[in-house]
Amino acid sequence: MSDSSPPPLAVLRKRSDFLAANRGLRVARAGFVLLVRRDAADDGAMRFGITVTKKIGGAVIRNRMKRRFRELVRELLPVHGIAGADHVLIGREGGIERDFALLRGELISALDRATAGKGDPLRRRKPPAK
Repeated sequence: MSDSSPPPLAVLRKRSDFLAANRGLRVARAGFVLLVRRDAADDGAMRFGITVTKKIGGAVIRNRMKRRFRELVRELLPVHGIAGADHVLIGREGGIERDFALLRGELISALDRATAGKGDPLRRRKPPAK
């Protein structure tokens, strides 16, 4: 009896992996920012990480957002992801209120854009007002 489920994806756990992904391609959407960086080892394994800051809300809100992102990644990354790359989803404030189907469409378009090598330009933050 063969199981047709895709192989499990590796999870990014070390801070250095997240920082390395931050130096890669960046695709921003209303509910999240997708970071993609091709792995130097290029063993073909796809890895993913999810991060949601405390600015978004309390632990309950952040965990709910991470659960939604994990489900999207489990469903879409094996099909639309880049083999041998690290994928990081950073939650944005509007992500928790967005419809799940809308988030799915946004993630598909972001992954397709990243596959084509078209990232968004970096925005420089303004220094805090004194």
